[in-house]
Amino acid sequence: MATDEDVQARGRALSSPVRLRILRLCLHKARTNKEIAESLNLNPATSLHHVRTLLSTGFLAAEESRTGNRGAKEIPYRATGLSWSSKIPDAAPILVETFLQEIDGLTPSDIDVWRMGVKLNDENRREMMAKLREVFEEYAAKEADDDGTATSILLAHHIDRTAN
Repeated sequence: MATDEDVQARGRALSSPVRLRILRLCLHKARTNKEIAESLNLNPATSLHHVRTLLSTGFLAAEESRTGNRGAKEIPYRATGLSWSSKIPDAAPILVETFLQEIDGLTPSDIDVWRMGVKLNDENRREMMAKLREVFEEYAAKEADDDGTATSILLAHHIDRTAN
């Protein structure tokens, strides 16, 4: 069982859009620190700091080391999936910022966006959110398709204070 200190450390680890992007990058394919740094345009030392934080909190796991192109030892890292069931304190701004960083540079045709307004009582709102959560949970639990394309989904629900 996780201690309070573990929970706090995990919360801090997930409070960085960079670390969330690393987890997404390593979800379906193990990547070395060099590959992570190159993919995210980070200095390798900066990337390594984030990788070590994710390793120490159980969000990343090191796979068997391998020899790189120039004979150097490389360690690939893969996301463990622990982040899916971990709480992020004050998650909304962090998740939105992570999403914005991930879509930066994509063309509009690369992004599907839906927006809708509804007026629901508490019971119907809870029912809608539970159904959406159930769909997310179902697909998060599926094994990755070997021939699949990595994608991300952000669902944001908020009270519309201007429309009441």
